[in-house]
Amino acid sequence: MLKQHLQFKLSQKLSPQQIQLMKLIQLPTQAFEQRLKQELEENPALESGKEESEAMDDGFDDVYDDTADSETIAAEEINIDDYLSDDEIPEYRTQTSNYSADDDEKSIPYAAGISFNQYLLNQLNTIYLDDEEWAIAEFLVGSVDESGYIRRPLTDIMDDLAFTQNIYVEEEKIENVLNIVQNLDPAGVAARSLEECLIIQLKRKEKNPAVELAILILEKSFEQFTKKHYSKLMQKHHITEEQLKNAISEIEKLNPKPGGSYAGNTRIIEHIVPDFSIKIVEGELELTLNGRNAPELHVSRDYNNMLEGYKNSKEKSKSQKDTVLFIKQKLDAAKWFIDAIKQRQQTLYVTMSTIMNYQREYFLTGDERKLRPMILKDIADQIHMDVSTVSRVANSKYVDTPYGTKLIKEYFSESMKNEQGEDVSTKEIKKILESVIGEEEKKKPLTDDKLAKILKERGYPIARRTVAKYREQLGIPVARLRKQI
Repeated sequence: MLKQHLQFKLSQKLSPQQIQLMKLIQLPTQAFEQRLKQELEENPALESGKEESEAMDDGFDDVYDDTADSETIAAEEINIDDYLSDDEIPEYRTQTSNYSADDDEKSIPYAAGISFNQYLLNQLNTIYLDDEEWAIAEFLVGSVDESGYIRRPLTDIMDDLAFTQNIYVEEEKIENVLNIVQNLDPAGVAARSLEECLIIQLKRKEKNPAVELAILILEKSFEQFTKKHYSKLMQKHHITEEQLKNAISEIEKLNPKPGGSYAGNTRIIEHIVPDFSIKIVEGELELTLNGRNAPELHVSRDYNNMLEGYKNSKEKSKSQKDTVLFIKQKLDAAKWFIDAIKQRQQTLYVTMSTIMNYQREYFLTGDERKLRPMILKDIADQIHMDVSTVSRVANSKYVDTPYGTKLIKEYFSESMKNEQGEDVSTKEIKKILESVIGEEEKKKPLTDDKLAKILKERGYPIARRTVAKYREQLGIPVARLRKQI
């Protein structure tokens, strides 16, 4: 039997320089500054700031020649004049009128902090515990996860204490120490379940009928509470709707994740630095690229002088030739990096400018209903670049607008047709859906079927499953869980 196999394989190889350029494009302002600092430290041929003396020519030859092996190049073949020129080029400048001045502090502002576990251990130091209790408490604190919970059964912890700490105690002893740990801040920490977490917080509150009823509901009817079976709760506990409402109000004030404020298990705050700024000047949009993305770079004058000395020397020793080869490598790297930064700036500016013009009506008004359907390909086609390049800009860059600072990818959305056959943005539909849900009767929230009917009446024929998808993307729960009394 004759078998024929037809296989197509498309292979595209990117040069190391292209890969590095893509990485540079993806970096937001703060990360770019760190990358720039690293390059300046690693390449002595690259310097920042204005160069007052005569700079070198802009046109190096064969900078991007991947086939050239610098280790085997003979010194005589190096054209020093490619690196030394009498052209009156004042500096390697990457700044143009498209960049905004930015005199803000350039260091990344972090808030000093300690780990969540260390925060709990510091509190334990203020409590009198004997050696055994301290060892158990320390082990329990080490078992607290990022959300503030202890997810493991006490029997497992008892076994671990025996095997790893050589501590043999009964489960009751661990329970007693756990109660001590659960008295630490934040309230609710070291709980073994959501139910226990909420009850711990309520028991720390000042006692009143609403708080006591809330504790009773969580202890005796937690499942009915989570499913919002309010009529059953009123019947079971013989309470009025108003009493239930007050109790639920107390529960809603609680924190279901007491460790959640410690992001990544460490308290760190990082400030966003916008990569672009859009302003409205005399009725027209004005785009600027953050000036911190436009550093002034030039090749080191010392390296320039070393090449000058090599060119003028009559006898060229082997060590001098080796030095020139090293200098050439550093100069090539510096020249490439400067050019890459220029390309990065041009790519960022052209991409954001095209997005701004594409969404002109939105940026002039701030009305999200005027956001046009826009996908990555729409922008990529206009600027004649790859979709992946636009994606790198959109997914990692922020723009400061008159309506707030936003991640650029938020302006992208798919489209669908309304009843008039016009293309409308899915963002517009989500905005209307959010508005309809916000205006619903809270005692009888709208199901996805009813929401689909309402949107259809407004000219947006959307299937129920699509409504459910948009609702989930907006972070809005199903009707049953939106029910209030």
